[in-house]
Amino acid sequence: MSTLLELKDVKKHFPLKSDKILTREKPVLKAVDGISVAVQSGETLGLVGESGCGKSTAGRLALKLLEPTEGEIWFEGKNITSYKGESLRRLRKEMQIIFQDPYASLNPRKTIEQALSEPMKIFGMAKKERKQRVEYLLDVVGLSSYHKNRYPHEFSGGQRQRIGIARALALEPKLVICDEPVSALDVSIQAQVINLMEDLQEEFQLTYVFIAHDLSVVHHISDRVAVMYLGKIVEIGEAKELYSNPKHPYTQALLSAVPETNPQLEKERIILKGDLPSPANPPAGCKFHTRCPFAEEICRLQEPELKPVSEGGQLAACHFVKEVILQEQLS
Repeated sequence: MSTLLELKDVKKHFPLKSDKILTREKPVLKAVDGISVAVQSGETLGLVGESGCGKSTAGRLALKLLEPTEGEIWFEGKNITSYKGESLRRLRKEMQIIFQDPYASLNPRKTIEQALSEPMKIFGMAKKERKQRVEYLLDVVGLSSYHKNRYPHEFSGGQRQRIGIARALALEPKLVICDEPVSALDVSIQAQVINLMEDLQEEFQLTYVFIAHDLSVVHHISDRVAVMYLGKIVEIGEAKELYSNPKHPYTQALLSAVPETNPQLEKERIILKGDLPSPANPPAGCKFHTRCPFAEEICRLQEPELKPVSEGGQLAACHFVKEVILQEQLS
């Protein structure tokens, strides 16, 4: 497989207001603080972590919806970091996003046909073709063509998310950033939407970056999983390997919170002490050391590199890769 998207040491720092006037260092919120990851064509990369870890910001950086503070963004072998204006507009056909809130992402004053056909109109598609494409997209996502004249408020949450998926596919993109696309839906509807997305991926040869905090969903849909903590990727690897044998203490703690489907099995829950530190003032050294049960002096002084920790290509950023303390049944 070829590399479709690659982020190289990408950072996004948001400036903050300061009460100190005479100071050289301006306070910043380090939402993404240097991540490097490659996404292969046709795969699904899961991006997980606690709220506020920077995963949604990373997705928006990949789409160039946000400008990176540092680093490079590559798409299909081209450095798109400096793309603006017309060059960026042409790139929009190749990458799209599915938002978390299916209602807020749709204009309540526009019919579904208007919402789906708008991107086609922008890129010069003829009216007749637009109409045919809208009907085709609605059929593909499990809705009927007569739905096209309705407004967003006339649909359920699951139907609205199907419309959001249809809109993301309007221009036949190669990359789709899925920003927690099922977190606002009921569990039964989640399964339907996930199955739909898997079918669409196979039919349209799509590449997904699937951002979520529900680890069960991510395990089901992802080929590889990257775990983020405080703006950094702390572990990445094949989904099966990472779930069955997590190496980083933070990944172990996250997976210990996943409910066990077999009631006869028990597993130890790892409770992390303390709260997630502020991205505006992250701790020195390893960012996880303030909550890590295995932290030693080096963790407070030196930031660990993301390095190989298994023969299967699994990477983890930890000075001391501990033995897995979860039961084998985690997978």
